[in-house]
Order: sequence, then structure tokens, then C-alpha cells
Amino acid sequence: MTVHVFVDESRRGSTYLLAAVLIPPTQLTSVRVLMRKMCLPGERRVHFQAEQDSRRRLIIGRLVEAGLQGRIYLGAGRPDRVRAACLTALVEDIVKANAYRLVVESRDAAGDRLDRAVIHRALANAGTAPLAYEHLRGHEDPNLAVADAIGWAFGAGGDWRRRVHPAIDQVTDLGRV
Repeated sequence: MTVHVFVDESRRGSTYLLAAVLIPPTQLTSVRVLMRKMCLPGERRVHFQAEQDSRRRLIIGRLVEAGLQGRIYLGAGRPDRVRAACLTALVEDIVKANAYRLVVESRDAAGDRLDRAVIHRALANAGTAPLAYEHLRGHEDPNLAVADAIGWAFGAGGDWRRRVHPAIDQVTDLGRV
């Protein structure tokens, strides 16, 4: 089965995290509806950094109940190098998972351009059929909030990591990059 992959970043001290959620096409709409329902009045999107702990617990619980599976890629070093290494590892993995589409949360024009070059190079090295990929702002697709939530909770550690653990099926630590 093909999947759509949504990606967001998180930073915790010297650790850079790239969080991805793989969503089958049959769940795309239901997950979008779920994440829109999680928005408070006046909010355009769920953004975990700005949420109260009680809302974070509720949202993580709903994501786990939905059976969503995320992946974490992390490393230490210069953020641009770590991001490129994490993105390369992600692309290699999702090609094997038969991904159809990759959506990365947009940073800015220059950052998006760098990401596209990394993705293009990783796909060329994989020698596979093209993968559709694009950058969107967080509010443009609610499924990006799932990656945001998973990355935030994993990066926070402790009880947050324990709560989100059922929604993470792979952690790839690239070490110092």
C-alpha cells in the first residue's frame, strides 16, 4: 500500500529531530478531520509548542488511538548538516515503504530550496521511481500537525515520550553529523 509522508522538525538542545508520520491514503481525510477538530476556536492549526499540557495529552491520546505510525530521525551537529542527513535517511526509508508523496513543513524559501536538493539527490541515489514532494506551511495541511506532535513529544522525553511511544515505529539516531 502506498503512503503519504508528512514531516516536521524539532530541536532539543543540541539534538535535531526530524519527525515523520506515514499515512495511508484511506486515512488522509479522517486524520485531517481529527486534527481540525483539535484546533481551538480561532486557531488555524495545532502547534504543540504552544499547547497546554492537558491538550497535549488529549491530542497524543487521539493520535495513538488512530493507530498512526511515526518515525524519528535525529542527530547532533550543525543544524543544516543534521537536517540534510536526517532527510536523506528518511527518503531512503520511505522509498522502501512505497511512499507516494512527501510533504515537508516549509521553513523559508532558502531552506526549502536546500531540502529539495537533498531530496532530489537522495532519490537519484535510490534509483527509484519519482516520489512527489512539496513544502507546505503548517496550516495548509493538518496532517503536518501529527508530525509536529510526535516530534515534540519524543523530544520532550520522560512521560511525553512514553505516551507517544505507541505511535512511533522507528527511531534512527545518526549520531554526530
